[in-house]
Amino acid sequence: MPIRLQETMPVLEKLEQENIFVMSSAKADHQDIRQLRIAIVNIMPQKELTELQLLRLLSNSPLQVEVTFLRLVTHQYKNVTNDYLERYYKTFSEIRSKKFDGLIITGAPVENLDYEQVDYWNELSEIMEWSKQNVTSTMHLCWAAQAGLYYHYGIQKYSLNEKLSGIYRHYLTAAHSMLTRGFDDMFDAPHSRYTGIHAEDIYVTDGIDILAESNEAGPYIVSSKDGRHIFVNGHPEYDAGTLASEYWRDANKGIQPNIPKNYFRMMTRNSRQSFTGKHIPIYSFQIG
Repeated sequence: MPIRLQETMPVLEKLEQENIFVMSSAKADHQDIRQLRIAIVNIMPQKELTELQLLRLLSNSPLQVEVTFLRLVTHQYKNVTNDYLERYYKTFSEIRSKKFDGLIITGAPVENLDYEQVDYWNELSEIMEWSKQNVTSTMHLCWAAQAGLYYHYGIQKYSLNEKLSGIYRHYLTAAHSMLTRGFDDMFDAPHSRYTGIHAEDIYVTDGIDILAESNEAGPYIVSSKDGRHIFVNGHPEYDAGTLASEYWRDANKGIQPNIPKNYFRMMTRNSRQSFTGKHIPIYSFQIG
């Protein structure tokens, strides 16, 4: 079913090229239909890329989906113009009186900061508090999953010895959950982060359960028992080439990143200099 977007939004053309049904707001207003209303707090650096990734997934709904992108007024964005944000994104103050079926809060490259050191922490906390009464269900992705667990349940994150990057094998721990219905017992998913959460901290916290986890990457899907708060400690929205783009970005900065695990095929540190960001080697999602 269609995704409802502003007619001039740049991502619209890319979605139509992928044969994803996108409907303008003007046309949608003439349909007598109950829309699924989703708000997205997009904190990822590459706004249009994240928009495209999330909208692809939301288009799989059998309902008409109206998407509202939110920006944080307390944050200075570096990779997108203010004109773009003002044109296609709402502020929290503009929507706080409304109700939404769902809210998605994306990850952000701020894992190594304490939560209170993040410049928009107070504003994001206000949104998470607002979501308790105004959103049916909120999904927190990657850093936002850790931030949400901290805000709602006081669960602390911890620093990893090195960046966790790659494709990891996960298994279901709550086979009868409505949220994971249709999942395989084991499935692969991408991670890209410097911090994590301890499963033991979740086990001793009332009101939440681990629905899926990885022996290497730790808890993956955590949910409140009522399903109103969902925490996905990874990046299920990533495209097949996103980890490669991140790898080459960091390599070009001289960071010397580890090669994403279970991702590139037949590639070593010694051979990586023979490739460029425009010529990405074949990658594999096979675990083992």
